[in-house]
Amino acid sequence: MFRGADMKPFEKKVWLASPTMHGEEMKYMKEAYDTNWMSTVGANINEVERIAAEKAGVKYAVALSACTAALHLCVKLAGEKLYGRPAVGHGAVEGKRVFCSDMTFDATLNPVLYEGGIPVFIDTNPETWNMDPAALEKAFEMYPEVKLVVCAELYGFPGGIREIKEICEKHGALLIEDAAEAMGATYEGQQCGSFGDYSAISYNGNKIITGSAGGCLLTNSLEDANKARKWSTQAREAAAWYQHEEVGYNYRMSNVIAGVIRGQYPHLEEHIARKKAIYDRYAEGLKDLPVKMIPFDEKSVPNYWLSALIIDEDAMCKQVRGETDALYIGEAGKSCPTEILEAIAGLNAEGRPIWKPMHMQPMYRMHEFITVDGTGRAKTNAYIAGEAKDMGADIFARGMCLPSDNKMTPEQQDRIIEVIRACFE
Repeated sequence: MFRGADMKPFEKKVWLASPTMHGEEMKYMKEAYDTNWMSTVGANINEVERIAAEKAGVKYAVALSACTAALHLCVKLAGEKLYGRPAVGHGAVEGKRVFCSDMTFDATLNPVLYEGGIPVFIDTNPETWNMDPAALEKAFEMYPEVKLVVCAELYGFPGGIREIKEICEKHGALLIEDAAEAMGATYEGQQCGSFGDYSAISYNGNKIITGSAGGCLLTNSLEDANKARKWSTQAREAAAWYQHEEVGYNYRMSNVIAGVIRGQYPHLEEHIARKKAIYDRYAEGLKDLPVKMIPFDEKSVPNYWLSALIIDEDAMCKQVRGETDALYIGEAGKSCPTEILEAIAGLNAEGRPIWKPMHMQPMYRMHEFITVDGTGRAKTNAYIAGEAKDMGADIFARGMCLPSDNKMTPEQQDRIIEVIRACFE
């Protein structure tokens, strides 16, 4: 049980993950300024697209204002390929069920809603913390008409993505790979971002490399890449005046933002190495506690973007979470994410709960949720004993993300480890 009075806070806050800049970024931003290419065309954008495609092992990348924009255009491309072009004002997957990762940030599946789709949430594999292939198979058994899957690779750990891809192919479904958190990670030697029929990566301010914002859509189809470029610039037709035959968006990346990203790319492997060192230090420093680090198998080489842990069931003190707050009862030898996060915050460092599963979110509480045993909804019974196992809810209850900033010193990390250890005393 933690007693925070013994710990002096850091003078400068240790963040969960923040940008790490190197200098080259200013060079390319200044190039945009000096050449007056300050809008959504220019050499920086062209170079980002080239590098992004090359790094991911795909043919084409489309530079966009955000990863969410990339995911939106992924859904639009997939929907039109599956169901044809919708009428103006209607979504490309309108009224269609789409299988989605359950334990993720809502940006993974918001684009499904933008295009009128109905998310169906697939439970989480406790061995990878990603979409459970067995639950996905069960979902196809229950809803064989579904032809689109949106799968996120959590915290840069890409477990099971090959199996997910193979299941999609078996059922004639398209795969959208949300590799926002997994740039530079590989599975069976293949780069994340190259498994999906359409994929998206992120350059958000806290990602492994950053432009402060931005993302790329990745594809092996030149036709689809060109469609995405057209849609991202308001879908203007080839006329001297502004002529439009379909809905467009203001989604193209700025050449200035692209300059930041261009200057960051040479440091991707350096950032991954530092993130791995942070993960390894946590794993060593906490190895005798009743906790486990986020898992991955021998097929995965993560980018270790965020280090996360889960507390053993029998080492959890009582914890309850409402819609916006949480309470716990401290107990000797036990702890919980709320207690540990409060202790870390007292040190002037930032941790975070695991992503709250989508099927637990207020807006999705009546949406279908599928586990390895079938539907995870309406499983309680007032007269018959038994319950459905909800893996995502369990990881959310017992898991947490640790400060993972790659500028954190080993000494700072050791103090964070000391605080975590004190929570179990």
